[in-house]
Amino acid sequence: MRGPVLLFLLLCCLPVQSLLAQDREALPASLFSWTGQPAPLGPLGGINTDRPDFTDASTTVRLGVLQLETGYTFTKSSGTESHSWGEPMIRYGVLANWIELRMAVAPVTERSTSTRSGIEDLSLGVKLSLMQQDGLLPGLAVVPQMTVPTGSAKFSADRVLPGINLLYGWDLNDALSMDASTHLNLAVDDDAHSYTEWAQSLSIDWSLTTNLSSFFEWYALFPVSSATASTEHYLDVGLTYALSDDLQIDVRVGKGLNDASDDYFAGTGLAFRFK
Repeated sequence: MRGPVLLFLLLCCLPVQSLLAQDREALPASLFSWTGQPAPLGPLGGINTDRPDFTDASTTVRLGVLQLETGYTFTKSSGTESHSWGEPMIRYGVLANWIELRMAVAPVTERSTSTRSGIEDLSLGVKLSLMQQDGLLPGLAVVPQMTVPTGSAKFSADRVLPGINLLYGWDLNDALSMDASTHLNLAVDDDAHSYTEWAQSLSIDWSLTTNLSSFFEWYALFPVSSATASTEHYLDVGLTYALSDDLQIDVRVGKGLNDASDDYFAGTGLAFRFK
């Protein structure tokens, strides 16, 4: 149980001084390029987070940058209320601008006829920025990931659940962007049987002012070979506000679109960047 966590912390502490001594802005932003050599990343700019929507960004935090994303979500579903507390995700850029280590876990409370609390399994992953956008060709990233059975007995899957996410996005103009993701992950149903879950999402982001942005998103979960899990569709909307280049707050609300989905959810969050 401690092994994956210790490995993550060890990788976070890798000596990167020689790379940091270079001009990070001149290092490639992606592993590959649609045409020619990968372009340099350029100035750091404002914080770019993977919350609060379901769709993660196709960009990484860049070399030597540590980003902490936190939040809270309330979910109502068929007489059950759940609270996800903290939702901490640590993102850290190592070795190159296009490699990011990720670690996330969330304490949860569920209330129905009784109340139970605990911690979900730890999620570990690596985000690799493969391509920068080139005209109609999207920015691309891939996230190999897994959950490991470190959670409380009532919330743990009791097994390693691997998966992979493909992220892609387009900046359409200075104010409008579009991001999407395709997920393929192993999951566990109510009968404690493993099954494959495919997920798809599409998010439209609109910059209202220099600091304020909004998003509108659809996403769906499609179980394969599960006796109890069913397809779920959702819509959600939200706002993000940058208090500074390194600090962002967010809010979101969403609703399930079919009987198998949660009724509705709402949440808020905060993200810090240390560079």
